[in-house]
Amino acid sequence: MTFPVLIQQSGGQFSASLIGSAELCFIRPSRAEAIAALQGELVKRMADEELVNLEIQPLGVCGLAGRFADDPELQSICEQIYRQRDSEKPQ
Repeated sequence: MTFPVLIQQSGGQFSASLIGSAELCFIRPSRAEAIAALQGELVKRMADEELVNLEIQPLGVCGLAGRFADDPELQSICEQIYRQRDSEKPQ
């Protein structure tokens, strides 16, 4: 499993922080030590806690895209609209 980590250098120290989690930031004298400290904490947390992926439905019109693709009623409505549109076209 991979995690996005931000490495920064400031004042002769290195910080390694997990993107999206302000509480997981380790400052050490070397880059390798900062990364190792963060990695150790992540390993510990993964052993004690559960990590899941959540799928969030988009809001607004984008959330409707494809939702009714297999709905026979929608197909019927579309066919009626197309027939009406075609009958109103000038010949």
